[in-house]
Amino acid sequence: MAFSSYKTIGEVLKTFQVTYTESNFMGEAEFQVSDYFREDLEMVMREGVVDNSEFAICENLIYPVLKEIWKTYTSKFILWSHQSLNYDENLSGFPEYILAKRSPLGKVVFDQPYFILVEAKQDNFEAAWAQCLAEMIAANKLHGELSITIFGIVSNGRLWQFGKLETEFFTRNITYYFIQELDKLFAAVNYLFQQSELQLNNLMAA
Repeated sequence: MAFSSYKTIGEVLKTFQVTYTESNFMGEAEFQVSDYFREDLEMVMREGVVDNSEFAICENLIYPVLKEIWKTYTSKFILWSHQSLNYDENLSGFPEYILAKRSPLGKVVFDQPYFILVEAKQDNFEAAWAQCLAEMIAANKLHGELSITIFGIVSNGRLWQFGKLETEFFTRNITYYFIQELDKLFAAVNYLFQQSELQLNNLMAA
């Protein structure tokens, strides 16, 4: 089954025997948002049609935030867009975005480990989380014996939700973040990048 075939979180949890919990695990790592970015985003949201499709949400609202933060981490990570992720016939498809380790073989090599998976949906957050969780499980299985905390983001562009997968335990963050509160949103997303960097540094030092 493709990731998009899963429609409820419960279905994914039951199929792959993952335990679900909710807590506020998210931290916030301050990120200096430039005036240019703020003004550009405000203009796009005011004058443009930013959420008429999942493609529009990705291009106008999600990718600009991810890209702005990723610029700080380019020596460690590649931010992949709609890259194929395949474990088996039940876990395959194209996540909107994947943050993965930059390969020593060059930027065009899709390399493990994978740290953040992002899924966009217009408003159906239940289906979005089912799809995102399936993607996180695929990434976890592709890592084999490597123990990685994998983070997930689900967003309709305006509202952002966060989760994490630790082996067979999935935790969804209770608090939501909003693009209208840009500093808080950037601090939350930057926190996931920082946590990913810490994990990568620990793996490289082992």
